[in-house]
Amino acid sequence: MPERRAKGVSRVLISENEIQQRIGEIASELDAIYDADVPLLVGVLNGAVVFMSDLMRAMTIPVQIDFMAVSSYGDATSSTGVVQIVKDLSRSIEGLRVIVVEDIVDSGLTLQYLLDVLYRRNPEDIRVVALLKKSKPDSIVVQADHIGFDIPDEFVIGYGLDYAGKYRNLPYVAILDESVVSAT
Repeated sequence: MPERRAKGVSRVLISENEIQQRIGEIASELDAIYDADVPLLVGVLNGAVVFMSDLMRAMTIPVQIDFMAVSSYGDATSSTGVVQIVKDLSRSIEGLRVIVVEDIVDSGLTLQYLLDVLYRRNPEDIRVVALLKKSKPDSIVVQADHIGFDIPDEFVIGYGLDYAGKYRNLPYVAILDESVVSAT
């Protein structure tokens, strides 16, 4: 009997093991870059929570964390193009080394907006870590320093990514069955 949380999954794109292995590699890269520094990880809610939790546990250097929430999707499967900050940081980032932790770089518009906002706050530097980056010919070029996986331009769910608030707790990244979208 299949798991209830997996109802609507068309196919698994990236397994739980593949994700964890890649997170370990990214964590090692970040440990080497920041060495004696204590970076501030800024998780982009809600999608990056699972990724950021695993990433910070895999890192061996001290880190601080904070969160922002931005929205450009609502309940849709494509960006509306209108980005808004739903939850801002709880502290100043002036002079800090910041790592933005993102679940997915899709069109690039949301991330570009977020980076514009953060750079105006005068951090020492900003790096972007994204679990996924879609291969889209119409996406804008945006800073993405560490990418977990390049994926095709399909709507993905799982490992923090959702469709209408569901599927975030899948331990893998999957393609959403089109029948789920057409049924809503």
